[in-house]
Amino acid sequence: MGSRRPSVVVLDYGSGNLRSAQRALQRAGADAEISAEAGAALRADGLVVPGVGAFAACMAGLRAAGGDQVIMTRLAASRPVLGICVGMQVLFAAGDEHGVKTEGVGCWPGVVQKLTAPVLPHMGWNVVSRPPDSCLLAGIDANAMFYFVHSYAARQAPPARPGVADPPVTGWTTHGEPFVALVEDGSLMATQFHPEKSSDAGAVLLANWLEVLR
Repeated sequence: MGSRRPSVVVLDYGSGNLRSAQRALQRAGADAEISAEAGAALRADGLVVPGVGAFAACMAGLRAAGGDQVIMTRLAASRPVLGICVGMQVLFAAGDEHGVKTEGVGCWPGVVQKLTAPVLPHMGWNVVSRPPDSCLLAGIDANAMFYFVHSYAARQAPPARPGVADPPVTGWTTHGEPFVALVEDGSLMATQFHPEKSSDAGAVLLANWLEVLR
C-alpha cells in the first residue's frame, strides 16, 4: 500500500450525491474534493463522475460544465476516470428515455435503455457477477452485495476502445434481465451501483480504485 493520499475530484455538474461520494473516498484514503473547475478535474490523480436522475438532464449539465471534454482529455492521456450510476450511463453513446434518444459522451458504443423488469426502479442490494480479472472487486467476497437505484442500464458489454488492446472487464447483475453493472476499461472504470452507499464492499472497491491512482 502506498502512503500518499491520491488526489480525487468529484465532478460537480449539478447531478449526483457529491458529499456522500466525497466522504466515502476520503474514508477510503483519498484527498477528495468537489469541484466544477476543469483545471482541478484535469490535474487530479483521479476523476469521479457521479450522476442521478435522467440521462438527458445529466448530459445537459455535463456539457454545460465542459465535463464531457474533461473526460475525453483525461482518457486521451490515460488518466483515471470512475463513473457512478448515471455517471456510468453517460459514458455510452446514447440514452433512450421514453423513445427520445440523447447523445452521450460516447466513450463506449451502445444505448442505455429502460430495464424490462416487474418492478422499477431497481432499488436495493444485489450481487455482481465477478469477472476473474477484476481489480475493483479484488478482495471482495463473491456474494457481497452492492446498492443500486436505477431504471435504465446498458445491456451489452462494451468492446475494446480504440488504442486499448484488451476488451473491458465487465461485471453483470440481473434485475428482470441481465445488465452491465461494472466496467474496467484501462483508465476508464464505472459502476452502475453506488459504491459510496454499498457499506464495506463499496469501501473496498473504492480503496481498490485508489490503488490504481498511486
